[in-house]
Formats: sequence, C-alpha cells, structure tokens
Amino acid sequence: MNVEDMIMISVDDHVVEPPHVFEGRLPEKYAELAPRVVRTDLGDDVWSFNGGSIPNIGLNAVAGRPREEYGVNPTSFDEMRRGCWDIHERVKDMSAGGVLACMCFPSFPSFSGRVFAGVDDKELAAALVRAYNDWHIDDWCGSYPGRHIPMALPMLWDPEATADEIKRVAEKGCHSLTFTENPAMLGLPSFHSEHWDPMWKALVDTSTILNVHLGSSGQLAVTAVDAPMDVMITLQPMNICMAAADLVWSRVFKTYPELRVALSEGGTGWIPYFLDRLDRTYDMHHLWTHQDFGRELPSDVFRRHILTCFIADPIGIQLRDEIGIDNICWEQDYPHSDSSWPTAPEELHRVATAHAVPDADIDKITHENAMRWYHFDPFAHREKSACTVGALRAQVAGHDVSVRSMDTGRRAPVDVSLGDLARQATA
Repeated sequence: MNVEDMIMISVDDHVVEPPHVFEGRLPEKYAELAPRVVRTDLGDDVWSFNGGSIPNIGLNAVAGRPREEYGVNPTSFDEMRRGCWDIHERVKDMSAGGVLACMCFPSFPSFSGRVFAGVDDKELAAALVRAYNDWHIDDWCGSYPGRHIPMALPMLWDPEATADEIKRVAEKGCHSLTFTENPAMLGLPSFHSEHWDPMWKALVDTSTILNVHLGSSGQLAVTAVDAPMDVMITLQPMNICMAAADLVWSRVFKTYPELRVALSEGGTGWIPYFLDRLDRTYDMHHLWTHQDFGRELPSDVFRRHILTCFIADPIGIQLRDEIGIDNICWEQDYPHSDSSWPTAPEELHRVATAHAVPDADIDKITHENAMRWYHFDPFAHREKSACTVGALRAQVAGHDVSVRSMDTGRRAPVDVSLGDLARQATA
C-alpha cells in the first residue's frame, strides 16, 4: 500500500480548550463561576477556576515547534500552533498531516474531568460537565462532521449522574466516554466495587466505549523525586498496564459481557508478554484465588473487551497477531510531544513496510477498527476516495506545516524536578 492511499483515523489526539468553551452554555446563576482564561504577570495563559490556576503545560502543545523548545513551562496561546485550540486550523492541520478523523481528549479539566469533580457545589460541577460536553460535541466536533469522534466527560463523583450523561450524549451521537485509569487513586471506589454499576450498564446500553488514558488518575510513574525527567516519560505506560490488570481480574467484564474499554496512549509492544502473564497467573493460582473464566483464558477476555492503541510501536506491529489484529488502533497524539505530526502516515508506513504488513491489516489498524469500535462512519460525510492521505493533503495544498520557533524569549528554561511535576499533575 502506498502511503498516499492510507486512510488514517487517530483515536487519541488532544484539544487545548479555547477561551470561549463555556460562553452561553451555563445557567445564568453559574455564569460568573465558569472557568475563564486569564493572562498572568509572566505572560502565561491559564485557566482560573474554583480558586486555583490551571496552566497549559508546554509538552501538551508543541506541534510544529523545534524539539529544543520542548519543556514543561506553562505557555500562552501565542506560543502554540493555532491548530492546538482553533477547530478550523485543527482540521487544516489534520488534512495536511493526512489524517481523516481524530478523537480528542480534554486538557485543562484533566483527561477524566477530575477538575470539575473537585467542586464542592455538585450542581455547578454537573452544569460544567454538561456545558463542556455540549461544546465538545456540538462545536469542536460538530463544526466539521465526519472529522472527529466525539468524546464526553463523566461526572466522576456520581455513577448515576454519569449514567444519565452517557445516555444524554448518546442521543447526540457520542459513544465515547473518557475516564480515569484508576479511580481508587482519586479517593473513589475501585473498579472492583459495585459502585460503578450504573455507569457500566449505561455504557453497554448505549454501545459506548470507556477510554482510560494514561495519567488520567493524576498519578505519574515516579521512581524518585530526583530522578531525571526521562524516567517518568519512559514509564508513562505503566499506569495503563495496571488498569488493564485491574479490569481483567475484576468482576466488571463477567457482569457486563458487552462492555468495551480502550487503553488510550498505552502502546502495544508490552501486550503479548502481559497476556502471557495473565494466562500463567490464572493457570498457577486460580484454584486458591478462586478466579473463574469458565472455558476461557484471561487473554481471551482481554481481546474481547479491550482496544489497544499506539503512536509509533514497531514491536507491537511486529507482534500484531499475538495482540489481536482486531484490537489495535493507531493514534497521532497531536499536539503532544510524542506526536510525529505532520509525517505520522510516513512513520507508520515505514514500520508496516519493514514488517511486510498486509494491506488488510493496515486498513484495520489505521481506520477500520476505529470505525467499528466507536460506531463512527466518516464515509457517510465524504467519498472514500477523498479520505486518503494523498487526497486530504491535496485539499489543503500550501498549508504551512513547517517547524518553526515559537519562543518569545519571555521565559528562561526551568529545571523542574519529578517531585514538583508530580505534585502539579492535573491529568
């Protein structure tokens, strides 16, 4: 398959929310309490809300910047590529990068919406979640039908309210919910509790997928406060491994056999070993731990219920049949620092060519699995021939995708320790 003929759907990108998210979307009594963007004396654009300040961390919006400008310093909208937060420029960037559609995780509310869950007035918190979801579905995704898979935030503090919100947004065409990879780390009941049953049932009833993004519990894999930053970046998928183990061994999949979960930004190369470890653990220990999967193995349960996602994962591509070719989706991670936009199709094509991946497998990984798992049909909005990497790029010929400095010189590089970063984490 030529790279120009590939069709790319990313199941993990991110949106840096623009300042107008809540304008006109809240009841009048809450209008003055809405999160708002303010510029600090240092020139950072931050979200001011609930007595706190939530910055846009640099690594979360580095698309198009030279790598020497990467870092964790807070940033401003002027120091980001406009496609990070402007839907019209985002769609141009998507096309210029050869990407047909994407699903965008939130930024300032955290990946799981725990910023809103921290509000004492739960009526206000619920209004904020609904307003955010309406903005995301109607404005961000609705501006260009067929270019985004909509995703909703939960009401973490109340599984019944979350169930109601799942049903509400499903009627708007949204069948994807973001959630924390470990609620226990947020002081909430774990996946092993019956507490979340109303949410599980609503997910199944509406054919909605639960997406657990790495870091969504707000916990970073930190070995020591004085460890190099590279340690944390390398170990980021560890939380996803723990979430997968939690879910497979929990009662959830036994009780809700139609439930589907995606491990977002978790990578795939580790999964064959993980599946082998699941099955060996079951074989060696189930007689005294009393786990019972009937005639199945835990690896069978994993493959039936769990979608895996990768950005650039040569080992995962090589071992795709060990993982399950129907359980793998590609992701771009724009505008985060792991993304290879605007040449992500070329990156995947090189790996696929190196491992002689058949065209049918490429199609599953790049778009067919995403369409099936997320009940998403972009071809209802445009001819399939207009959805390829080559066709999309031709539609925005001349759109500037060059790497360029956005350093305004207002901040010197700051050496942040892992301990400081962990304490400030808002994911």
